[in-house]
Amino acid sequence: MRIGSFRLFETKALPQTDEDLLALLRVAGVAGVTRQQALAQPAVAASIRALSDAVSSLPIKIVQVADDGTETDVSHAVGKLLRGAVNDWTSGSDFFRNMMATALTRDQGAIAVVNRVGDGKIAELIQYAPGIVQAEYDANTCEPTYKLDGRTLDARNIIHLRKDERCPLTLAMNAIAVAHHLEQHALNLFAQGARPGGVLEFPDELSPKAEERMLAGWKRMFGGSNNAGNTAALYGGATFNQMTMSSVDAQMLECRRFQTEEIARSFGVPVQMIGDLTKSSYANAEQKQKEFLLYGCEPWLLAFESALNRAVFNDEERDTYRVKFDRDDITRADLVARANATNSLIASETINPNEARSWFGYAPYVGGEKFGNRNITVKQIPTGQGERNVSE
Repeated sequence: MRIGSFRLFETKALPQTDEDLLALLRVAGVAGVTRQQALAQPAVAASIRALSDAVSSLPIKIVQVADDGTETDVSHAVGKLLRGAVNDWTSGSDFFRNMMATALTRDQGAIAVVNRVGDGKIAELIQYAPGIVQAEYDANTCEPTYKLDGRTLDARNIIHLRKDERCPLTLAMNAIAVAHHLEQHALNLFAQGARPGGVLEFPDELSPKAEERMLAGWKRMFGGSNNAGNTAALYGGATFNQMTMSSVDAQMLECRRFQTEEIARSFGVPVQMIGDLTKSSYANAEQKQKEFLLYGCEPWLLAFESALNRAVFNDEERDTYRVKFDRDDITRADLVARANATNSLIASETINPNEARSWFGYAPYVGGEKFGNRNITVKQIPTGQGERNVSE
């Protein structure tokens, strides 16, 4: 707009969370790969899938916490919502999977809005596309302010899943870039005939036209993997000198395997969980499963539970109710070890049989609420002075 001899310009800031647009404005970046190229790496996709699928497959329960710290499973409307459909087009399982995948790949994390009806009850949970809900932080207190279409949202109705300032995808970008370039190197190597290139030597200098015809004929007859192994016919006194494979080419498999380990390490996932069984054995398989739960899933589960507890309960319910993931499903693979541990807990009177049956999804039975060691039987042996109890 022009006023007199002055021209006024309207300047607009870029969306703070539009990471793809910001990446375009940066000079290639330190990694040299785009977000789409990073997500296309098999190790990255497998790491994201391992964590998001694990979280989405765990059962959700609502517990009520007593004054002494004991927890009791209760039926609550929030639990029905999370286990069923969080809105008309998203199931609970898809909601948890999408939130986890977004938090793993976006620095802002995953944001969902809790919509309530007039009486304060939750009507639905909606996860908006990245960048739709803006999160701005106070410079002093780091208190977040959430905005949607220019209006400020109540932070108590926001589920914000974010574990660190930068997501694992961003932190692993350099390792992902190396894996990407190694993959491109291998692709180019095999695309040119699945063997190292060579040098054609001529005794006399060729004219530009002769050189062009020679290169075109050579590529037509011997270029590409389909022509690999064809017999070469040289003319004009030419000789072909094959190039030796460099150390980088010779160590290609080892380099690519190491980058897979680096990417898995960045996401906190054991490399066995994303398909590399090179160092896997019966001796360490169970330990790696425990590491996946303890170091990979558990921090995200705690962050997810905290975000849910803050947003899905009102002020009165927040003191007594909790959303919890049932971790037992991750460790349920070894039935023998699980049965032995359950039997030991019953024998030590830590839990009763009905509590153990609830872990397996079985109904309680009459008398199962009593504590006692079922491995010990008591017989009444008559004596001359009366009867005494003897444990076998």
